[in-house]
Amino acid sequence: MSACRSCGACCAAYRVDFSIHELNEHGGHVPAGLALALNDTLARLRGTDHVQPRCAALTGRIGEAVGCGIYEWRPGPCHELEEGSDACARARARHGLPSLPA
Repeated sequence: MSACRSCGACCAAYRVDFSIHELNEHGGHVPAGLALALNDTLARLRGTDHVQPRCAALTGRIGEAVGCGIYEWRPGPCHELEEGSDACARARARHGLPSLPA
């Protein structure tokens, strides 16, 4: 089982901006209700722009057990962040979790 299913730190560490073309209302898959329009080309996942970011689609407790309510439809930046990467380690550190072994 992936460590991501018990972590979720990346979903509560970064702003998630993506092309509006990934929104379901523009032919993509990300539910428009979970995004804020930034301009004519970019949207942001709700909750990720807070001082303490937490994606509105994230459920559960970080570092224990989490889930993504839009996992199948999540935007590109969510697909790009890899388990064990430097960005993963930084997100985990923000939540007091150790880095994953390489």
